[in-house]
Amino acid sequence: MSIPSPRFPRRLIALVPAAFLLGHGLAQSAELSSALAERHAQGTYREYFELLALPNDATVPEDIRKNVDWLEQAFRKRGFTTKQLPNSGKPMLYAEFPGSDPARKTVLFYMHLDGQPVIPAQWAQKSPWTPVLKRKTDKGEWEEIDSAPLFSGPLDPEWRVFGRASADDKGPIMMLLAAIDALKAGGGQPAVNVKVILDSEEEKGSPSISQVMQAHRELLRSDAIVIHDGPMHATNRPTLVFGNRGAADARLTVYGAKVPLHSGHYGNYAPNPAQRLASLLATMKDDTGRVTVAGYYDRVKIGEADRKIMAAVPDDEAALKRRLGIARTDRVGANYQEAMQYPSLNVRGMASAAVGDKVANIVPDKAEAEMDLRTTPDSDAPYLGKLIEAHIVKQGYHLVKGTPTDDDRARYDKLASFSYRSEGADAAGSPINSPIGQWAYKALTDTFGTTPEPVRIRMMGGTVPTAEIVRVLKVPFAIIPLVNADNNQHAANENLRMGNYVTGVQTVYALMTHGF
Repeated sequence: MSIPSPRFPRRLIALVPAAFLLGHGLAQSAELSSALAERHAQGTYREYFELLALPNDATVPEDIRKNVDWLEQAFRKRGFTTKQLPNSGKPMLYAEFPGSDPARKTVLFYMHLDGQPVIPAQWAQKSPWTPVLKRKTDKGEWEEIDSAPLFSGPLDPEWRVFGRASADDKGPIMMLLAAIDALKAGGGQPAVNVKVILDSEEEKGSPSISQVMQAHRELLRSDAIVIHDGPMHATNRPTLVFGNRGAADARLTVYGAKVPLHSGHYGNYAPNPAQRLASLLATMKDDTGRVTVAGYYDRVKIGEADRKIMAAVPDDEAALKRRLGIARTDRVGANYQEAMQYPSLNVRGMASAAVGDKVANIVPDKAEAEMDLRTTPDSDAPYLGKLIEAHIVKQGYHLVKGTPTDDDRARYDKLASFSYRSEGADAAGSPINSPIGQWAYKALTDTFGTTPEPVRIRMMGGTVPTAEIVRVLKVPFAIIPLVNADNNQHAANENLRMGNYVTGVQTVYALMTHGF
């Protein structure tokens, strides 16, 4: 995917020195020019490389603590007061910018400092923990180049830094620090009180975020939450997201005979659970991809205003189908954005006996399907799970917990078990036209203009711990991604486009210098 360079008009105000604007009480309308943003971004690149060199696998407490210690010093150097919030050996980091004013609204900026595990052999560089600078060749391939020009000299916005967590989510943390550097260089104060929370287990589903936030609720008290995570829209236009789907695991097992049976002696006699599982799953979706479990979509309500906003998102669905290699999409929504508003039922794996060179001529004793359910704010895991259970029973199955007993086998023809559990992150939603939505939209349009206007997404498909945070703090939120869409997050060769680093600094600066 080619990420276009943003072409945002520079307004006349960007030519006025920031110090003049901030010094004359105009922090709320001052914009950071791309030239100043580039200067302050470049001033943080060495720190960025140092931070990326610290392994941050969410499952390794010692590595997490090293990242927290490093980041604590980086925030303190800029005048923040900080506090490490205990979390079973993997502390979260809280930071607050000085000069808090009760007359101003308080914004809590959420990011995460942990990263996904790595398989070094899959990376096209020495180590995922040794960041490198690359450029694209005329053949469309990425080649490593000397990183020295990144730290001093003209910058190419198409250069990319490759390394684990470069985009997800250390890049946005460094953008915020660079924005603070720009603000302080101008001698001004933000138009909102700035608080920051850095999660240490987001890549594990943030299992402790609720407990940690509840324990420090007063410290984290705020009027709004801004989440800097996830990718921008594929057009690389400024992006605002107002919700995310949740996730739940589910497992369906269909039982046959007590033990695997010789297919010659018992085929045509003993029912085959693999065949029955396939048939049962087929009753849950139709040929258009729509879930046919009764009531599955009933709670989803989409207003006409929301449909118009979703239709305005500049998705190139023809290009998307070509990239995915599919001829037709499922018919759950009228377009990609609408499809994300509905709960999903995804079969992610099936198993029964053996295949390939380990295959045996047997009738298997059981067959299993692993599924994930993407939930929405109006359709949570318990609601969807109960509907699926009722559907299975309606197909003539008796549900058991664990392996069927001899009595179960004697009484019931069709036996199955079904279980589900939340992955730790529920769905969340916030009105697009809420005060925080209007504040964020104005901050972006004041900085980047309205031609083209920012992309507004009602709900993205991925999962972040928004619901858990909002449930404790009870304040509205907006997700504002800062990184390029093709950043390979969670995969090998994760990267961050340097042009996005610069516009990310401008975005965070705009949010901090606009009151609401």
